[in-house]
Amino acid sequence: MAVSMATGLLLSSSTLTLRTPRFAFHTSSSSSSSSSSSTLRMAPLRIVTSATVSQPPPTGGKIRGIMKPKKISPEMQDLVGQPEISRTQALKSIWAHIKEHNLQNPEKKRLIRCDEKLKKVFAGRDEVDMLEIAGLISPHFLN
Repeated sequence: MAVSMATGLLLSSSTLTLRTPRFAFHTSSSSSSSSSSSTLRMAPLRIVTSATVSQPPPTGGKIRGIMKPKKISPEMQDLVGQPEISRTQALKSIWAHIKEHNLQNPEKKRLIRCDEKLKKVFAGRDEVDMLEIAGLISPHFLN
């Protein structure tokens, strides 16, 4: 049995007794005493013996989904400068273009003001919301 004076806990192999005035646990309904300590049953502690760091995917694995490079439209090629690009890299390139040319609306940061290159990609719109960008570039990825 071990006693910890700093936390007010009395530890034994099968029970935990709290002796702190902040907590009031009542485990039995027939208890009429107003004692500040009570006994709680606890499950045995699990001890972690080893941990491993997750490994990166093998280099020979197939790239799928939004990470897979696809052919893009000429308008998108003009903006990103590549004939094939993944959706994630296209979004990064678009955001780099927006930041480089200071196209974010200063009052409403969610709104992007389109220059000529962005107008070609964003269906001729003068201004788009940042959450619309992913949907507006979808038609530019060719099958």
